[in-house]
Amino acid sequence: MILTTTPTLEGRPIREYKGVVTGEVIIGANVWKDFTASIRDIIGGRSASYERVLIEAKNSAFKEIEERAMSIGANAVVGIDIDYETIGASSSMLMVAVSGTAVVL
Repeated sequence: MILTTTPTLEGRPIREYKGVVTGEVIIGANVWKDFTASIRDIIGGRSASYERVLIEAKNSAFKEIEERAMSIGANAVVGIDIDYETIGASSSMLMVAVSGTAVVL
């Protein structure tokens, strides 16, 4: 399965458009990650624990669009858009939404 942010693939004509596919993942960050991230805010630097959560959420969302595209007979997803949002009362949840167009090359 080819997944790309570009609308086309050079040298690979799109034979059929199957429709829009999406993948959404919401992941909560735990109290320990919040605590260590707040220390990073004060002293500076990267938050490896939050980066791991972000990567996990993104990978899960991509897996969802891949599975959804395959289920409708596509072999690629083009024009992928990735959105990140914090949600919840105290913005303690991270949402990653991925969408694209499932196609047959």
